[in-house]
Amino acid sequence: MLSYDDLKPGTELEPRTYRATRVDLIKYAGASGDFNIIHWNERVAKSVGLPNVIAHGMYTMAQAGRYLTELAGGDPGAVMEFSVRFSAMVVVPDDDQGATIEVAGTVAEQLDGNRVAIDLTARSDGNKVLQRTRAVIKLPS
Repeated sequence: MLSYDDLKPGTELEPRTYRATRVDLIKYAGASGDFNIIHWNERVAKSVGLPNVIAHGMYTMAQAGRYLTELAGGDPGAVMEFSVRFSAMVVVPDDDQGATIEVAGTVAEQLDGNRVAIDLTARSDGNKVLQRTRAVIKLPS
């Protein structure tokens, strides 16, 4: 488990990789209520100029949130602030592997109250899919 004292500004946090498969997107659509057809139908996605089915932006953001929750010892309530800017799509092929989203972080600053600000990066297929991503998490005492 991470400790506040170990997380000095500039500390690079170990990256983690998360999968996005077509089944994951369908489950996410059901949970979120976002059934936009470009997230599950390849023919329609391509007909509107997309390279293939793409993950929901909020699904991608959720994987970064998952990373933060894991850093905070599994407590989603420890994520106190979280903002992102979407910069590229996560293209999800129709195969058993799907796409991968790699999330990594760097400690930006230590804050009062056992909190740290973390700058995140998220990449898929070599593309930065989230930018200007910053979060504040509260670490266990």
